Amino acid sequence: MRHGPAQAMVALHARRSAASIRAWAQAFPDKPLIVVLTGTDLYRDIHTDQDAQQSLALATHLVVLQDAGLAALPEAWRSKARVIYQSAPALKPARKSSRRLGVLMVGHLRDEKDPLTFMRAASRDFEAGIHFEQIGLALEPGSAEAAQATTQRSPRYRWLGGLPRAATRQRIKRAHVLVNCSRMEGGAHVILEAVQSGTPVLASRISGNLGMLGTDYAGYFGPGDDAQLAALVRRCAAEPEFLRLLQRQCSERAYLFAPQEEKRLVINLLNSSLNGDLVATATPLKAS
Repeated sequence: MRHGPAQAMVALHARRSAASIRAWAQAFPDKPLIVVLTGTDLYRDIHTDQDAQQSLALATHLVVLQDAGLAALPEAWRSKARVIYQSAPALKPARKSSRRLGVLMVGHLRDEKDPLTFMRAASRDFEAGIHFEQIGLALEPGSAEAAQATTQRSPRYRWLGGLPRAATRQRIKRAHVLVNCSRMEGGAHVILEAVQSGTPVLASRISGNLGMLGTDYAGYFGPGDDAQLAALVRRCAAEPEFLRLLQRQCSERAYLFAPQEEKRLVINLLNSSLNGDLVATATPLKAS
């Protein structure tokens, strides 16, 4: 198979890909340069890191992963940004137990994901039949010890460590509710996997989650507020109508996370970039 010269570059992460972004802009100043922004890009790096800021300037097109991401961008760069939600195949919803409530958090144990809030919530008092599971590798010092201590403290809590993606999706599907405690998210893939599995979500009220689930979603708690999270879990267990409300609100967002929709938007982006749309808005790289 013959391959012609590269026509465009797609870079993931403004800061981590900064060297590659610079090299492309220098070698091909007239070709499209698409930069996809992550949570640490949007909510941290582009406000403080010069490499990330230069990536924004050099990009001809920017992509954010949920609606609220546009507002997090400096106004000067919003005109060349668009929203493309990530996707996951829909799974047939599981038949879930009526005798227990399974509460699941998925995410490696690191500060941005705030796993300790989930552990503190799981350690609170609950009616019988409410169980907490946490999936994710311990990536920061002390996180494994915290999970093990929570297991000792609370028989309703289990830390499962890292699991393969297929097994994780099956656990998401079987859970009654998925919890996202993150302090910072560009567009949490685990939220859309839950929605595409028929599992409602409880989420920290942060910009990235508001952009995924909508500002009127009923399942938010304050970041780091384990008492609020625990109250929502109790409400899910005690009020079937509340759980159905969350399910209905999530289902109304499911079309955003369909693979065919992501494919359509990616193709549109590539076509428009190759046709010269917005290329002139990139800031030329100055010679050193």
